[in-house]
Amino acid sequence: MNKNIANLEPQLVWTYFHKLTQIPRPSKNEGKAIDFVEQEGKRLGLETIKDKAGNVIIRKPATSGMENSKGVVLQGHLDMVPQKNSDKQHDFDKDPIEAYEEDGWVKANGTTLGADNGIGVAAALAVLASNNLKHGPVEALFTIDEETGMTGANALQPGILQGDILINMDSEDEGELYVGCAGGTDANAVFTYMEEEFPESYIAKKISLTGLKGGHSGMDIVLERGNANKLLFRLLKHLVAHEQVRLSTIEGGSLRNAIPREAFAIIAIPESKLKDVEQTVEGYKNIFINELKNVEPDLSLKLEDTEKPHFVMDEMTQDDLINAIQGCPNGVIRMSTEMPGLVETSLNLAIVKSHNKEVEVKALIRSSVDTAKEDVESTLESIFLLAGAHVWFDGQYPGWKPNMDSEILKTMQTVYKNKWGKTPEIKAIHAGLECGILGNAYPNWDMISFGPTINFPHSPDEKVNVETVQKFWDFLVETLENIPAK
Repeated sequence: MNKNIANLEPQLVWTYFHKLTQIPRPSKNEGKAIDFVEQEGKRLGLETIKDKAGNVIIRKPATSGMENSKGVVLQGHLDMVPQKNSDKQHDFDKDPIEAYEEDGWVKANGTTLGADNGIGVAAALAVLASNNLKHGPVEALFTIDEETGMTGANALQPGILQGDILINMDSEDEGELYVGCAGGTDANAVFTYMEEEFPESYIAKKISLTGLKGGHSGMDIVLERGNANKLLFRLLKHLVAHEQVRLSTIEGGSLRNAIPREAFAIIAIPESKLKDVEQTVEGYKNIFINELKNVEPDLSLKLEDTEKPHFVMDEMTQDDLINAIQGCPNGVIRMSTEMPGLVETSLNLAIVKSHNKEVEVKALIRSSVDTAKEDVESTLESIFLLAGAHVWFDGQYPGWKPNMDSEILKTMQTVYKNKWGKTPEIKAIHAGLECGILGNAYPNWDMISFGPTINFPHSPDEKVNVETVQKFWDFLVETLENIPAK
């Protein structure tokens, strides 16, 4: 294990990435990261702009002989997804990430690593800081809050940036060039319940479903991993129907764009049914393990002692909630018929949480087909309205339509083939890159996305392959040397 990741190659990229791991930067609280890149631009003597949203733009003039090249905008986002294992003590607003290298991968100790999109940000900073590269006019665009709302991209004003080509560095498979992405919608439902006194002759217990892998709700949705919310409510439906269990509180998932890894419920059990409930929980644990053994080897389901709450949820709302969650679709809805292997439409049932007489349900719908996305919205609306919830949709962002005649695509294909002897794969991604939004503000941009290999983003298993970071950097440097003329 090597904890000194700043000494890895390419050293300038890893030095900047290490600095980013020491700066707390969860979505909507990335102020210190904003300050860092702004100060770095000024330290380098480069024109540096911070807009009203908090996006930072840094300009670097062309090197000698490259003045006539088209301008390039190198883009990455400053925020990271804050996910940790339940046994890890970590405050994402205060604590640095504990990164280390092991077996050719950089990982984090019990938390997300922030390679998504810290490696892209570090590469852009390395271009700005390097004095031995050949490139035309370069602008680095560091956006905020990509992971929970794309706030920075949506707030970017037309006319600030001068470049012709956008190179987004937020993709996660080396050797692939991305030319399109899915759009998305946030789905919200709220149940209002009455609190009823905790029944006499009932015992309080806590159900804990943990140990799932989770992951990126776009990139990893095709892996068919377990969704903690769906699994727990499957169990709850049986317990309520057959063992007269009552639900007091529920807490599952934490972020829309992360597949929920853990879910917890506090329940009331009739004393006479305790052994039956214990057997049922054990039985469902075995069912889940058997069904998911190839994708969730660490799944854990426990019935534990807990402090007795003062109330249970009223029975009608409890039943409506359980039926709605059980009936809610989740995972891959449809695969693309145009691009084999690409998820077209999906749904992540991300958060179910009770608090102050309300249960919030939050999901993220993704699709590369707007009408398909609208159809899933309608399906969710029907399910939750029938269950008596208040339903609405927000946070919509557009997809990015592929342009197979893109000049930067052809340039990067040629560069890659000349350097490594093979043609990179051309793909679209089932995730929400900022390109679609940024392209609305700058419709003249020729856009592409690429990056090193990052596995399991949005989960504590996130890791980035060291060898591919070197290839990613070499590819970026060579591309900048071969940008077409204006």
